Amino acid sequence: MTLKCLLLDDELPGLAYLRTLCGQMDDVVVVRAYNDPEKLLKEKDQLDFNVCVLDIRMPGIDGLEVGRQLWGKAVIFTTAYSDYAAEAFDLEAVDYIRKPIQADRLSKAFQKARVFLLANAQRSAVAEFNSNKGKVKLRLADIAFIVVAESDRRDKRVRLKDRQELILKNISFAQLLELLPEKDFCQVNRSSIISLGTVASYSHDQILTHLTGDDGLPLAFTLNEAYRPAFRSKVTG
Repeated sequence: MTLKCLLLDDELPGLAYLRTLCGQMDDVVVVRAYNDPEKLLKEKDQLDFNVCVLDIRMPGIDGLEVGRQLWGKAVIFTTAYSDYAAEAFDLEAVDYIRKPIQADRLSKAFQKARVFLLANAQRSAVAEFNSNKGKVKLRLADIAFIVVAESDRRDKRVRLKDRQELILKNISFAQLLELLPEKDFCQVNRSSIISLGTVASYSHDQILTHLTGDDGLPLAFTLNEAYRPAFRSKVTG
């Protein structure tokens, strides 16, 4: 994954040094370098970038305020001071680097940015299906579980996390597993795929979820032997 970066530091020597470090790293492209936070905020919507490396302490608008306006981007804060760390992580920054910046430390921060961006991409992934309601687009992260439809085994019943349900027409589990993020979903028996985020507890042959049925009781799924190793690997890994 190529990281497309904006850099922000009001001190020009520090900005030039940061740009040099980025230029030495594979798959890192500096889109623009700014020494003025207001100019960055004015131009950000016209730029194609996914990472921003921000100095925190600057006159006028500080880096924390800039970071608040970069929703969905991987934000890395840099500072010579240690008293901003808590605020930086409250903003869900991917990393916080103390100056002077070392190349290996910046490289680690960029790797965290890649992990963040991949996770974001999976959360926002959308797939189109034929359903009992016509063609529908579903955000894959919204799926709670998928089971074989009672009326026709070629169809699959999907429960979303908001409790809505629909029938996906003529689709196999193999096709579904190709679409679903592997680390977030698992087939647990011949007729069920579940989102691992719904798992409350599990035993040798049963999974209890945070989901409830019409009776208000937790929904349970059978964990069959053939699927047990893969399931345990995912929930413990």
